[in-house]
Amino acid sequence: MSRKEGAVERKIYKFYVSLILMLLSLSFIFPFLWLVSTSLKPIDQTMKMPPVWIPKAYYIEDNGEKIRVFFDEDEKVAEDSWLVEIMESARKGEVLLVAEDDIKKGTIDIDVQRADIVKTVNVRVKTIKSIPAGRYMVKEMLKEGDTGSPRIFYVKRERVEQKVKFEFSNYIVATRKIPFFLYLKNTLIVCFLSVIGVLLSSSLAAYGLSKIQWKGRDTVFFIVLATMMIPFPVTMIPLFTIFKKLGMTGTLMPLWVPTFFGAAFNIFLLRQFFMTIPNELIEAAKIDGCSEFQIFYRIIIPLSKPILFVVGLFQFLYAWNDFMGPLIYLTNQKTFTLSLGLQFFQSQHGGTEWHLLMAASTMVIVPILILFFFTQKTFIESITLTGIKG
Repeated sequence: MSRKEGAVERKIYKFYVSLILMLLSLSFIFPFLWLVSTSLKPIDQTMKMPPVWIPKAYYIEDNGEKIRVFFDEDEKVAEDSWLVEIMESARKGEVLLVAEDDIKKGTIDIDVQRADIVKTVNVRVKTIKSIPAGRYMVKEMLKEGDTGSPRIFYVKRERVEQKVKFEFSNYIVATRKIPFFLYLKNTLIVCFLSVIGVLLSSSLAAYGLSKIQWKGRDTVFFIVLATMMIPFPVTMIPLFTIFKKLGMTGTLMPLWVPTFFGAAFNIFLLRQFFMTIPNELIEAAKIDGCSEFQIFYRIIIPLSKPILFVVGLFQFLYAWNDFMGPLIYLTNQKTFTLSLGLQFFQSQHGGTEWHLLMAASTMVIVPILILFFFTQKTFIESITLTGIKG
């Protein structure tokens, strides 16, 4: 095989590898696209099958009035029917759509519940309007804050006007359904305090385990690494007991106070990076009369900004997405974080308002994506440098 043929084969190979990776990446972006799409839909289109990717709005005209309605292709009247009003029984006054053949001498059979028993009874009805087969049932979509019952219409398909409409108002409504900005404030408090705590404690511990010579240093480092293998459920109850006795449960303190005592994974990352800093710089600083703290503050920290940034980003993401911690320690809705607030939003109603839940979830996820997008270069460079030596 000639050199030219080999180069062509390598290019073809790279092309197919790149194509496969691009197709795989679509599987990761698919859930996010579905999340955003659902956040912009009316509620009736969130669980529709087949799925609706582009939100639609439906309108009809009635007596010169343009009315927005819920429309479903399955809501088609299959046979000639009548709208009837029940004139007796516990369901008196109820309006039903009944097939023409089911009306016998002005009466129909209906189910009526008496005590714990459901019985079929024959009741008199009053016919209101004839509904020919082939019409579609559409229901008026009430605006936010409207009261009363929506009107129901039976119309031909050509009377239903369809438009593409993105429901950006879902985001506004979602922030009103729950105290979203209060949850956001609580989350930011936890995030920033925990980032400060991790950077202070973990960097000091990592410096002591990498640049200061003392007996048993490596043993202590291995013990620190070993703590990463302890699952959280093992320490969950003891930690809760400690914070309860300290009177911190129900507050945000249990979510950020532990970060001021170091974290094994962050200590490991920082130590590996500190090991790449030449010891000659530290020796020169000692000759100039610098103390250990001055060396740490004036030499180690300025040279370690990339890895400190990555550790801070890791901790910020963890605190932002943490659900288990708030679920264990927070009892008052005024102290809820975003992750716990979203779960509360889902459970506070009888049925989940998926379009609003997806809108709130999008507002939680997008800031993190934007943050990572603008910091990915620094993130990748720092991870590449970490572990070169050690």
